[in-house]
Amino acid sequence: MAHHHEVPVPIKAPYFTSGTKVLFAIMLAGLAVFVYRFIAGLGAVTNLDDQYPWGIWIAIDVASGVALAAGGFTTAALADIFHKEKYHVIVRPALLTALLGYTFVAIGVLTDLGRYYNMWHVALPGFWQGNSVLFEVGMCVMIYLTVLYIEFLPIVVERFKGKVNLPGILGGFNKLIESFLSIADKTLGRFVSLFIIAGVVLSCLHQSSLGTLMVIVPSKLHPLWYTPISPLLFLLSAISVGFPMVIFESILASRSFKLKPELSVLSSIARYTPVLLGIYFALKIGDITLRNAWPYVSEMSTQSIMWLVEIVGGVLLPILILASHRLRNTVGGLFTAASLVVFGVALNRINVFLIAYKPLYATKTYFPSFMEILVTAGFICALVLLYRAFVMVFPVITVPVDENGNHIKHDDRINVSNFSRAE
Repeated sequence: MAHHHEVPVPIKAPYFTSGTKVLFAIMLAGLAVFVYRFIAGLGAVTNLDDQYPWGIWIAIDVASGVALAAGGFTTAALADIFHKEKYHVIVRPALLTALLGYTFVAIGVLTDLGRYYNMWHVALPGFWQGNSVLFEVGMCVMIYLTVLYIEFLPIVVERFKGKVNLPGILGGFNKLIESFLSIADKTLGRFVSLFIIAGVVLSCLHQSSLGTLMVIVPSKLHPLWYTPISPLLFLLSAISVGFPMVIFESILASRSFKLKPELSVLSSIARYTPVLLGIYFALKIGDITLRNAWPYVSEMSTQSIMWLVEIVGGVLLPILILASHRLRNTVGGLFTAASLVVFGVALNRINVFLIAYKPLYATKTYFPSFMEILVTAGFICALVLLYRAFVMVFPVITVPVDENGNHIKHDDRINVSNFSRAE
């Protein structure tokens, strides 16, 4: 009988498939519009104006992107701060998702800024505006992105240490690079815990501050979403979507690479989600009640319908699915519930920043242009393609390997369309 054990390894698989070729084509189309935006300006590619200063690039690329990248700090907190050791197998994929997610958040902000060439001002104290909500968001995102890259460095060192073999005249740098990797290996291990704690603190700060941003527009936000506790709701919803996002990308990666999903770990971590969503739901209901906002729920406007879809589809349904022990222990049940939570939090950010937002003297309704949609679709495709490239180069995903270090593929494709129990 062959012996095997589980370790993080670079995944061996063809990079280009029929699916990745489609994603690549969409990414290139989005990249072309992205470049054109910096040549021709915002007005040439977007439907933004003085009444609607932000659109889907802020609602989806930035606000939703920040929330959906929360799996990095929630998983790291659970495994490294609360010492739940069994969850370490999903920390690296969660860290990679957060790293790529925040990188594209920064690119999204750059794309949306009219004077993007002044973005570097946030790094210099002489340009700081301490009274601005966005100042705190900008500082936290900038520092947290740096922390994420530092947290990922040990994986890079693990991948290349002892294997540096540059060709030709570059071979003279082999010993120097090996020495650097050896020093980094000894040093990073001592301090990485500090960066993990810093990452959790920074995440809590800027996740809530995005909610604070909407507190300063009471006359422009629909009463179903305008609330003084918006910072707390933004933070709680980000924490609630952290584990479902890890489950969502883990099952998709398993399906893409024909690997057996970590069902026992994923179903175990999914137990926390109904509790977190339950707290969030209780606060939402309590807030609506205290502000006497229930009449707005029954007005059957676009806003009230979107609010109901967000709460029922993104909060109540996943609570019911994940509260069931039987459904929580199936790949189909986990994937369905995780997808609903991801959908619900993304819809919440779209609702708050687009559906609920109305200028005081609006003369028209904002709808994104085709080129705005193409840039956002291109970003999403680029993120998926980069994730695939990273897990094929670096030891991110934990898989069973044989005595020769070759990972054992799970030949049976996981059928997420049904609720069959994975063996």
